[in-house]
Amino acid sequence: MKKYVLFGAMCLISVRLMAQDSKVDIFGGYQYLHNGDVTANGTSQPGSSQSFNGWNIAPAYKFNKFLGVEADFSGGYGSVSGISNHIYTYTGGPIVTLGLPLIQPFAHVLFGGAHLTSSASGVSISTSGYTVMVGGGVDAKLNRFLAVRVAQVDWLYYHFSGYSANNITTPSFSGSNNVRISTGIVARF
Repeated sequence: MKKYVLFGAMCLISVRLMAQDSKVDIFGGYQYLHNGDVTANGTSQPGSSQSFNGWNIAPAYKFNKFLGVEADFSGGYGSVSGISNHIYTYTGGPIVTLGLPLIQPFAHVLFGGAHLTSSASGVSISTSGYTVMVGGGVDAKLNRFLAVRVAQVDWLYYHFSGYSANNITTPSFSGSNNVRISTGIVARF
């Protein structure tokens, strides 16, 4: 009899654990990044906007149903006038979620760094700076372990210091008219 009571109790505990929200979400997917015109030394540079296609990975840990912390890593690739450009971001910060049964809206504010590399005709230059991302999105639950990130939209600000290479000096530059849109799969643990 004790075996059956113990087995029943274990089954009830297992069902309760399965009903809980995930503690860790790992997003992976596609990103489209549009950088608006660059501002160099306080002056907007018309025609300097660029689009990038790439990837986005974002693990998040939830302290409770509503609050957590998220890391975000992304890479974008584009080309303008024969110049190949790559931009990588690595950020982290708080995430607020609204854990509804079938959808999960979220908002986040992320702070971190950015790395930009440009190359043409065998010459490559790169610089690093900082970035801030503010945005959010919606995940649609497929089952307990998977969700689809229907859309994530982020506003980005970045700033890069000036740099020198081969006796060429560039000014510091920044951008604030930037938007990133991501979609993909979320693994939930």
